[in-house]
Amino acid sequence: MAESEVKLIGAWASPFVLRSRIALNLKHVQYEFLQETLGAKSELLLKSNPVHKKIPVLIHGGKPVCESLIIVQYIDDVWASSGPSILPSDPYDRAIERFWAAYIDDKLFPSMKGIAAAPDAEGKKAALEQVTSGLTLLEEAFGVCSKGKGFFSGGDHIGFLDIALGSLLGWIKVTELTSGLKLIDPATTPKLAHWAETFRQDPAVSGVMPETQKLAEYAKVLFAKLKGAQPQK
Repeated sequence: MAESEVKLIGAWASPFVLRSRIALNLKHVQYEFLQETLGAKSELLLKSNPVHKKIPVLIHGGKPVCESLIIVQYIDDVWASSGPSILPSDPYDRAIERFWAAYIDDKLFPSMKGIAAAPDAEGKKAALEQVTSGLTLLEEAFGVCSKGKGFFSGGDHIGFLDIALGSLLGWIKVTELTSGLKLIDPATTPKLAHWAETFRQDPAVSGVMPETQKLAEYAKVLFAKLKGAQPQK
């Protein structure tokens, strides 16, 4: 099936869309990127993902695949012979990476959103503590999963868990800017700090990782829209 039949519905600022883009880059798959507009849902998106009505959606040969981590696994399966394997071959290692990826989506990311959504200083402080605690756990997980290598995958290339966490690095940077705190700090999470720099510089990532300042400006508009107010200029 021709690679020209691969389309990705998404938005440049979405960390979940970024996962799909990194996976496609790792597998050297050419694709058409269909940008969604903030606050609007295209007819194609609604048709392709009628259940959740959200991005990302990968369309391959006219068939839609939804949910970011499912898309990453699909890409790894379909283009198994192209580029490095994203998921480890060992069943236990696969289970561990899926466990931590679920932790990132179910615990870490909601805590990050909680910082911006907190109604007061106490709520913001509590959310920040949850994020810090989560990153500490992931620092420990890196020590186990990496097996002394540069990535969570336990090798010299980006893997499933690297993509799951690495896709949030842009928003972690924005959170650091707005909170005035260093979340991934060489002093407290040295392994994650080194990994983050290595991840950002990888060719599969560097061209699609959003610039921090651009993402911070987008965040102002997004948060203002969510609060039903006009963004300050």
